[in-house]
Amino acid sequence: MGLMSRKKGRVDTGEGEGLTQQPFGALEGLGDLPAGPADCDEPAPTVSGMASGMASRRGKKNTNRGRVDIVRQTAHRGGKAVTVVKNFTGIGLPEKQELAKRMQKSCGVGGTVKDGCIVIQGDKREEVQRILIEAGFKPVFAGG
Repeated sequence: MGLMSRKKGRVDTGEGEGLTQQPFGALEGLGDLPAGPADCDEPAPTVSGMASGMASRRGKKNTNRGRVDIVRQTAHRGGKAVTVVKNFTGIGLPEKQELAKRMQKSCGVGGTVKDGCIVIQGDKREEVQRILIEAGFKPVFAGG
């Protein structure tokens, strides 16, 4: 049949008239727009994880980021112990992943971020506590 062989009307973008459509042309008449991030006194927030979460707006280290629970679990893991850090408040997934990466590197083990919790292989509660204190959290050993 030849349904797929129809020619589409194409616009030549080579030499010729310029585009007549200007999507931001209407904004030129508005002079009361707020200043953008380049004109602000404070730097724009970054999504790099640890850099934005560890310092407050005044450049000082944030030492009160809330309580987190450190739990050692063995259930449903074939008898192997894992360290689970949970109950984070106010931080996003990128920062949790950055914290998990630091914990894995410091402890020399594997780990992951699952369901909002950081899971580190092995009983590494002391090392995890040290890293969380450095990051400004108040870690508490919870459970048995």
